[in-house]
Amino acid sequence: LSKVLDLPPENLIKSISAVPVSKKRHVADFQLSIASVTEDSSSDCLAQDLNLQAQKLAERLKCDAVVSEISTGPGTVNFTINRELLAKTVLQQVLKDGSEYGVKSELFSTVPRQKAVIEFSSPNIAKKFHIGHLRSTIVGNFIANLKVALGHEVIRINYLGDWGMQFGLLGVGFQRFGNKDKLKSSPLQHLFEVYVQINKAAEDENTKKLAKDFFRKLEEHDEQTLSLWKQFRDFSIEEYIGIYKRLGVHFDEYSGESFYQEKSQEVLKMLEDKGLLQKTIEGTGIVDLSEKKDLSSFSTVMRSDGTSLYITRDLAAAIDRMNKHSWDTMIYVTDKSQSNHFQHLFQILKLMGYDWPERCQHVSFGRVQGMKTRRGEVIFLEDVLNEVRSRMLQNMASAKTTKEIEDPMETAEKVGLAALIIQDFRGLLSSDYQFSWDRALQSRGDTGVFLQYTHARLHSLEQMHGNEQLTDVNVACLQEPDAISVLQHLLRYDEVLYRSSQDLQPKHIVSYLLTLSHLAAVAHKTLPVKGSAPELAQARLCLFQAARSVLANGMKLLGITPVTQM
Repeated sequence: LSKVLDLPPENLIKSISAVPVSKKRHVADFQLSIASVTEDSSSDCLAQDLNLQAQKLAERLKCDAVVSEISTGPGTVNFTINRELLAKTVLQQVLKDGSEYGVKSELFSTVPRQKAVIEFSSPNIAKKFHIGHLRSTIVGNFIANLKVALGHEVIRINYLGDWGMQFGLLGVGFQRFGNKDKLKSSPLQHLFEVYVQINKAAEDENTKKLAKDFFRKLEEHDEQTLSLWKQFRDFSIEEYIGIYKRLGVHFDEYSGESFYQEKSQEVLKMLEDKGLLQKTIEGTGIVDLSEKKDLSSFSTVMRSDGTSLYITRDLAAAIDRMNKHSWDTMIYVTDKSQSNHFQHLFQILKLMGYDWPERCQHVSFGRVQGMKTRRGEVIFLEDVLNEVRSRMLQNMASAKTTKEIEDPMETAEKVGLAALIIQDFRGLLSSDYQFSWDRALQSRGDTGVFLQYTHARLHSLEQMHGNEQLTDVNVACLQEPDAISVLQHLLRYDEVLYRSSQDLQPKHIVSYLLTLSHLAAVAHKTLPVKGSAPELAQARLCLFQAARSVLANGMKLLGITPVTQM
């Protein structure tokens, strides 16, 4: 192509793509999009012109030892690769690159390695860990995993809601209803209960006054008050670390609003020095964000008593992270109701004269409706994990195919988590969806359970037939349509990773893995390893091993731990 089109080969990398496998018909392996290589890439290039150009180009190309067939489609030239070469090259590449398959693709050769800060999960201490926090946790973890796999440096930050007036109430509540032992043994539950109890009494003027006093003392760094607050925070984090571990999630930094109450005062001073801080009649501090400077859009950054607000602390945190980590990109993962907040945040930083807000990004997601556990509404992350585990255990116990497995609890948890994650990642992140346990935990259909089942099945196939490293296997005999479909699908993995890395949407990877599992399931039926001639058996084993390897890689990126028994 490079010779005929007189273009350097690297210019063609993104114009050639692997053809998606079709259930209905046999397809070529690669296609070249004509529109992406024509000079006048203006949109007025008509479809029939493109088809004509495709035909003209096809006529100038000849089949050779690599390409066995050339055809044209709507605006494309299609290439079918020599079948023996296809099998050999794909399987060699997959098994050689292992967990780096797809990541080493030349699609990523021009992408600079960067340092990314990702803020995600970020629950509030003493309040419930709602489903929005769960989404933020798994989405942020996915983005971090993907970036790390692509060779970027990632700093994972959990920005806790660990400051503000509610800690005045919580402090008073703890003095009234608290219990030191319960705080140590189950801090999240105990603090939540205390907070609920004190909130009932919060209408009472005396309680209000005490809460204000407690928080004032906290802001003035009174030792006793501060030490109690620190216990709330430390014990909560300790319990969270354990629960995140069950999710397969970790953080490099447990930050929080508390870190920035003083730095936010510095931010207010900076805003004032730059002439950006205006006072309202009530005495609150605002920043005018309107084009015409007519206050048609503004952001409140200071209370009338001079204390900071959530956004002021966010400004301080962004500036502090830049100074500390000098990142290339910073990503905030929260639900879409906060998109205004982040627009304001980035606008104010720009007004302050920083040139890096355009490298900040808010990855927003929709609301999940209807996630309930048998005990009622979800209050703690742990409730969700326990629920998914117990439901999965029940399903496994009633399934006829379940073998005796070594650790049913752990397997149930990993499979259940896969179910949650796949249900969450199947659509666009920004769309709301209705949560359903039954749908998520189905073993057939497009679910996480099906992915895990496929992985376990392929794994036991390898176990059964001695999983020695397959070398010198003659894979040229993999000519059946079902084998070719798996090979063609494996070709596309790097493109799918590339798409997800561009728009940070996991759905591309999810649908790829579901298709891979369906194709592997069909091949598993029609291409038996057992009872086939040794050479054929070895070649098929090689195909299944490659499929399992890519399936496992993709699952791990999504934050799923593949199981080997089920």
